Amino acid sequence: MTHLLPTASQTVGPFFAIGLTWPDGPHVVEPDNPAAIVIHGAVFDGDGKPIPDAVVETWQADSEGRYPHPDDPRGGETNFRGFGRSGTSEMGGWAITTIKPGQVAGPNGSLQAPHIEVSVFARGLLQRVVTRIYFPDEEAANAADPVLASLPATAASETLIAHESDEGYRFDIHLQGEHETVFFAV
Repeated sequence: MTHLLPTASQTVGPFFAIGLTWPDGPHVVEPDNPAAIVIHGAVFDGDGKPIPDAVVETWQADSEGRYPHPDDPRGGETNFRGFGRSGTSEMGGWAITTIKPGQVAGPNGSLQAPHIEVSVFARGLLQRVVTRIYFPDEEAANAADPVLASLPATAASETLIAHESDEGYRFDIHLQGEHETVFFAV
């Protein structure tokens, strides 16, 4: 009887620069939009080293909490795409030009705090990881948010809150390690 040996495991890619680019890229709104903000940061591996070939995708509601999607009959703001995609630089940096979202409906009639959904694709990952960006100047909404409330009040839950910066808001993503970002099973 022949004994079969398992093949070596490996990830697909990285082909992100080829397969995941799109014309609007990191512009959820045009940079000259009066309400435009920049959310930026870096993606780090478990050793704290920047990942130069990751992709960060964002999906969000507009400032009134409406999604630019057929499933949201209220429609969205003009010239608002809701979706952004940024590749990372050699130092793991990424940036999205967007607007601050409004609150959206949550479970049982609750409201979720303004947030941005984030997916990260990177080497070593067979599937994307998903997290959220919350805003530091939304303390009352963050305290009542059902997703944030479901997390233990630890340093880990703080990984979901962006920090104000000179450029807008900073949100670093740590895939593993001591400062690992909270990720959600979706």
